[in-house]
Amino acid sequence: MANDCEVKGCKVDVPPALREHNLCVLHFTLSVENRCSEMRRETALGNTPHERQREIIKFITEHGERLGRVATRGLPLTDDLKARILSTFLTLMNLREN
Repeated sequence: MANDCEVKGCKVDVPPALREHNLCVLHFTLSVENRCSEMRRETALGNTPHERQREIIKFITEHGERLGRVATRGLPLTDDLKARILSTFLTLMNLREN
């Protein structure tokens, strides 16, 4: 059963690993990168409470694992999508280091 991405105007199928989010690979990676940017700004001053840091680590872990499943499930991915996935992994790693 194929689902279309929930982003208005996007008709791309949602892969099984992203059905919970109801987003195609492109829109999932864009969403993750936007959230990472918000969290990096939040943590930039270095006074983020410990509980919030744990929430951010959980976000990184869950979304990194999900992205890994998408990338390794044998879906036909264009070179542009592969590059976007790698870029999103790098964004998650940078957030972790921050």
